[in-house]
Amino acid sequence: MKNDMGFQYLAPPPFVHQSEAADPNDVKVSEWIQPWDGKEQADVGVIGIPLSRSSISASAASESPWAIRQSWRYFSAYDVDHDIDLTRLKVRDLGDIRMHTTDIPLCHRHIEKGIEEVYRTAAKCTSFLPVMIGGDHSITCPSVKAFVKAHPGRKVGLFQFDTHFDVRSLKSGGPSNGTPIRGLLESGMLRGQYIVQVGIHGFANSKIYRDYADEQGIIFYTMHQIRKQGFAQIFDESFARLSRKVDVIYVTVDLDVLDLSFLPGSPGSSPGGLYSWELFEALHLLGQKEQVKAFDMVCLDPSRDLGSLSVRTATHTFLSFLSGVCSRKN
Repeated sequence: MKNDMGFQYLAPPPFVHQSEAADPNDVKVSEWIQPWDGKEQADVGVIGIPLSRSSISASAASESPWAIRQSWRYFSAYDVDHDIDLTRLKVRDLGDIRMHTTDIPLCHRHIEKGIEEVYRTAAKCTSFLPVMIGGDHSITCPSVKAFVKAHPGRKVGLFQFDTHFDVRSLKSGGPSNGTPIRGLLESGMLRGQYIVQVGIHGFANSKIYRDYADEQGIIFYTMHQIRKQGFAQIFDESFARLSRKVDVIYVTVDLDVLDLSFLPGSPGSSPGGLYSWELFEALHLLGQKEQVKAFDMVCLDPSRDLGSLSVRTATHTFLSFLSGVCSRKN
């Protein structure tokens, strides 16, 4: 059954967005991002993907799209760091992909079909850019599959922030938050040399998965390299290496790449990760890049949060990317 916007696989946003400001001179994100009617021109479409049953460890990441939307009322739509008024960018909320309670492969089919549906519907929008809010990292595999199909004949690259390689075997338990990269490689949707991973962490990965990444030609940078050479240098080098090889880029951010002290609300966070301000600036820069055509953010578990620290950090990450996109379009 299709909803009012004509989508079969998406449900409308789960609550009514705030329409009035306490201070008319300070527009909040909750006022700026409104539901999409499926007809108007939009620059960015926000899509919630509330799936976490596929997580290896217990996780309530399925609550992330709701929690992040709720946090929008605390954030201004003005980025003073870069002097950017985000309201110049038309961002619309498309709602959430419909999930099945227990059938993970069916959920993944819904994600792939739902995002394909979004691309078809948004084809009339010039340079439409989808932004997906997960959910655990398993959602990236079907999302990227839809992205590849939407860019036929073009070389697709994946730029990934993550503590983990995410190349666990699909034979042991099926698709999970530890298998999205393996799934894309084995399905033939991506080539290893078109994948860059930043933030790979010590004592969080096995040697067999590092060897597999090497065999597949994946370009990866560890936290040890980042701290020795500096994050800015690693970021510039990693993006340059990928951008030279591909035509379009999908960016995926597993929030467990952040240090545990900055993001306690993720099952995979550990000490020694990225600082939040490093990730904010990197996402702002990626948002500016013309090759970047899609973005997802995953593995926030609001049930593990402390004082809304993790949810607000995730929202700041999301807005940093949109600030970069606004800069690009203006």
